[in-house]
Amino acid sequence: MIHKKNISGIILAGGKSSRMGTDKGFLSFKGKLFIEHSIDALNPLVSEIIIISDNAAYDAFKLRRIEDEIKDAGPLAGLYSGLKQSKTEYNLVLSCDIPLITSEILTLLIEAVDVNSEVIHIESKNKTMPLIALYRTTCKDKFYGLLKNGERRMQYAANQCQVKTIKLNNENDRFTKNVNTLEELKSIENDC
Repeated sequence: MIHKKNISGIILAGGKSSRMGTDKGFLSFKGKLFIEHSIDALNPLVSEIIIISDNAAYDAFKLRRIEDEIKDAGPLAGLYSGLKQSKTEYNLVLSCDIPLITSEILTLLIEAVDVNSEVIHIESKNKTMPLIALYRTTCKDKFYGLLKNGERRMQYAANQCQVKTIKLNNENDRFTKNVNTLEELKSIENDC
């Protein structure tokens, strides 16, 4: 397994949160903010955590925060900005709206590293998740080219790289649930 000194954590926290109506990283679940759940899951596995957001309130976490280099271009632009600033070959990438994520799930990505794969992402409930993934920093050049051509789709961008998929078993699917609405937040609170 690759050592944490070769892995950075990148948390994408720059979304508009239009369905939620508020910055999702600052929502609370089980007494902790969503962003803190992401930080806690990443911390044992990475040498540094970078938060991608234009919101200076994230500076309270004393982590490196960078703003999107290409504005208003969605999570792909955030990922590109993070990869460009990364000091390591590998990067565990999470969106900030997955409060149930665990280090154990992320470890599955690290254990799957091989010489060929540039992107290793989770598949949960028959859906691939490009925002619970391990990216090689070298992907940034492809992503920059796509962004310059107006491409914004994360899944499309990931598929331009050498991809490996880690399929979760049914009991682990719940750890990858992303929360976009208050109803979804209530749903995970009721399940736990």
